[in-house]
Amino acid sequence: MSLSISVRPVDLSGLDRFSLAIALPPAAPMTAALRPVDVALNGALARTLERKDFGGTKDEVLHLAGGSAGAQRVLLVGLGKDAKGDALQRAASLAARRAQSLGIERLAFYAGGASGDAVERIAVGLQLGAWEYTDLKSPPPEEEQKPRLSEVVIHVDDVTGAAAAARVGEAIGAGYDLARKLAMMPGNVCTPDYLADTARDLARRHELAVAVLGRTELAELKMGAFLCVAQGTPQEPKLLVLEYRKGPQTAKPIVFVGKGLCFDSGGISIKPAQGMEFMKFDMCGAAGVLGAMEAIARLGLPTNVIGIVGATTNMPSGTAMNPGDVVRASSGTSIEVINTDAEGRLVLADLLTYASRFEPSAVIDAATLTGACVIALGHLATGVFGTDAALIREVIDAGERVGERAWQLPLWEEYKDAIKSDVADLKNTGGRPAGSITAAKFLEAFATGYPWVHLDIAGTAYSESDLVAIPKGPTGVPVGMFVEFARGRAR
Repeated sequence: MSLSISVRPVDLSGLDRFSLAIALPPAAPMTAALRPVDVALNGALARTLERKDFGGTKDEVLHLAGGSAGAQRVLLVGLGKDAKGDALQRAASLAARRAQSLGIERLAFYAGGASGDAVERIAVGLQLGAWEYTDLKSPPPEEEQKPRLSEVVIHVDDVTGAAAAARVGEAIGAGYDLARKLAMMPGNVCTPDYLADTARDLARRHELAVAVLGRTELAELKMGAFLCVAQGTPQEPKLLVLEYRKGPQTAKPIVFVGKGLCFDSGGISIKPAQGMEFMKFDMCGAAGVLGAMEAIARLGLPTNVIGIVGATTNMPSGTAMNPGDVVRASSGTSIEVINTDAEGRLVLADLLTYASRFEPSAVIDAATLTGACVIALGHLATGVFGTDAALIREVIDAGERVGERAWQLPLWEEYKDAIKSDVADLKNTGGRPAGSITAAKFLEAFATGYPWVHLDIAGTAYSESDLVAIPKGPTGVPVGMFVEFARGRAR
């Protein structure tokens, strides 16, 4: 069930059919807009604020039962000290998640009469918090079933501007929803074939051009790097291309590239059993590309965007690639496979070469590529690498505007020494030191002829623990960054 979001002028009286979430900073005063709520609660809201029973700190939530009239429930949600876009989005997400858990079907949201960009961020946050993946769960007994959050009304000062902002937020939220759904699906459900069907569905609904290439076509394109990853699995590998062209006919497109390892066992260099189930998330780059294309198409941006996804699984078998094998990428570069678990960069090598045929203005790839990036940056920032300083800054700034933080790491020429091979042009891993950098340095060899940025989202695309505002699992990164980058280019 999709979440319906609308806006209304600030009026917190007469909310009999709704519950109400109020986002407040620390030491928030009782305002005229809040007085109808306080009256309905017989003064409980004023007393709560006066006694500082609610402090407005980040992620703080206080649930007040409604009175005989007015809002059925009142949720006070803390914004923390910095009550700007990121805080509003997080508070909205937390409010929607709490509403979902309480079985609240209709919610009003108030954050001081927010307008413009703030409403957009609130709309995105509401959808992030309301999202759940329950497709494979048996429903609870009928007497235990709760309504799902289906409608949210944001109370604002300027309805005209806010309505447009809410529609933008809904479109971006739909992109996040698609990316998170694809990522959360188990590997035996979200297969390369399923991703191909998703791309076809996107193309049908939004009138995009789509191409789906299989093993035969990849062989004709001499994509030996991509195919060596897929040679251990009976599943058909897929290269997916979506073309959105709403910009000037002669304008060079942006190209987004996503790693789509629907499951990564590590291949012959098999991963440890503990935690291997999380390797269904090794396709979050691909999910991010498809989610971004969903949002961009809904927004109708006046620009040209190409989405490219390489989808397969990395499995051990009698036909799988072996450490020490040498394969040849479509660029003609020979690669010695040192570790079969460094497979994502092999897939991306051929995708980055393929991207050049579109004569792009910029190429940005996203991949859950290295555990080394998690060691370097933890789970708070995406690692950024690239060949064009202005493009790197543009990408990082786009992420900052939507709360997807990123940090640049170096690509100095000296790092290339680590991936020199004795028997081939390159080897696919330089060992543990500077692992995320040498992986990006490997990709750089194939990202030629255009400005390029690589996003290592291994630490930010999913979480193995609950994140308070959203549950453990996929975060939707880098949908927001991709969409905001495209919006920036379209302005």
